Amino acid sequence: MSRLFGSVRSRATLGATLVVAVALVAAGAAVLLSLRANLTGEAGTRAERSAQAVASELAARIPLDKLSGLDAEDVPVQIVDADGVLLAASEDLERISGTGTAEVTPAPTRSGADDDRDREDDDRDDDSGRSGDDESLEPGEIAQGASYTNGTATIDGDTEDYRFAAVEVETPDRGRLTVHAGSPLAAEHSAVGTALTAMLIGFPLLLGVVAGVTWLVTGRALRPVEGIRREMAAITASEDLRRRVPEPATHDEIARLARTTNATLAALEASVERQRSFVADASHELRSPIASLRTQLEVAAAHPELLDLDGAVEDTVRLQNLAGDLLLLARLDAGERPVGTRVDLAALAREEAAGREGVTVEAEPVEVSGSRGQLGRVLANLLDNAERHARERITVTVRREGGEAVVGVADDGEGVAEADRERIFERFVRLDAARSRDDGGAGLGLAIARDVAVRHGGTLTAGAAPAGGAHFELRLPLAGAGRGAPRA
Repeated sequence: MSRLFGSVRSRATLGATLVVAVALVAAGAAVLLSLRANLTGEAGTRAERSAQAVASELAARIPLDKLSGLDAEDVPVQIVDADGVLLAASEDLERISGTGTAEVTPAPTRSGADDDRDREDDDRDDDSGRSGDDESLEPGEIAQGASYTNGTATIDGDTEDYRFAAVEVETPDRGRLTVHAGSPLAAEHSAVGTALTAMLIGFPLLLGVVAGVTWLVTGRALRPVEGIRREMAAITASEDLRRRVPEPATHDEIARLARTTNATLAALEASVERQRSFVADASHELRSPIASLRTQLEVAAAHPELLDLDGAVEDTVRLQNLAGDLLLLARLDAGERPVGTRVDLAALAREEAAGREGVTVEAEPVEVSGSRGQLGRVLANLLDNAERHARERITVTVRREGGEAVVGVADDGEGVAEADRERIFERFVRLDAARSRDDGGAGLGLAIARDVAVRHGGTLTAGAAPAGGAHFELRLPLAGAGRGAPRA
């Protein structure tokens, strides 16, 4: 059963069919009850008219044997007095139930004390409020309204269900009389039976149509989803992230899912390519100092007097710094959250500028929330970059601007061309003027600085300094500001 309804298509078809089935059963029951009530009400109306006609003749002092209502076909009529004694009945009436008087043969000579009357009071089922024996009626007056019961009557050997109406009349010569007249319920039974049969035949057919249409419609709607699934499975098996899932030419949720999936694949492809390039560049950058260091050690092993100790130390330091940069980038890529402590950027700027020649710090106390070590690394990288390109002077400014702390590092060097102001933040990128590994580093300093700034909810941009050199601007949310939470 779980495999049978394990698909969205099966569950949608089952759900739609069940909902329609419940609605059809409820509607069918309501229709049958309404139809039965209406037809029963019409039969009661006809019975009341027959009883009223007989009561009108009694009010007009027409003798019992002259009453025309007693000769009507298929209309059983009984007339009883206030004591329940049967005074008159239809000629062909053989048996009756439901009127409270089971007798069908009048016995006008029987008295109430000596009569053994067979009454069936338990069969009465009043549903319209009888006027009551205590209602005051003038001689010749007919009571307003009637009471209704259901029962059976046998006329000329045919037994049928009837709707009986009881109408009271005050006669001038016989006192209070009650007229029971019936109307057959055969039409009601036939109509309800026909409607029920039609429903029993039609409802399953309609449910079959609903299930079939739902199955086809959901299958057609989910066909693009199956195409997306197959293509994603193929992409996973082939590991070819250049492939894309098919996008249906519609504007529904499935089309948006396909577009989002393709956007995710594109982002994943770019990320994988970036990682591959990163690994390749890192390998290339590591190969040079390692090869240089190995060469120097091999030469020193063969000719100790030729050992370049300063060069070996320099290559070791470069290798150590590069390894540290790669580890920091790996932690940032892994989503490391900076510690949310308060950091005074003015004090941090003076600390990083200490010991550097030609660096001027103009700072006001500004606090941000984040990692002191990582923010210090940002300032150190910006100052290292400025020292490599400045002619004589480097200026560091720290100020408050709205809800942000703004740190600027400007130099008087040649500056950065506008076309390169974003590219310099890419990993392992060194501009032509800084291609020397000795002077230009590995091309990771600015990339690390921007990644740290983004992790702290800020930005790092490059522009032109007033003195003509490069100007790097770091913006961070102030401690306690709405945007101050570091990004994960």
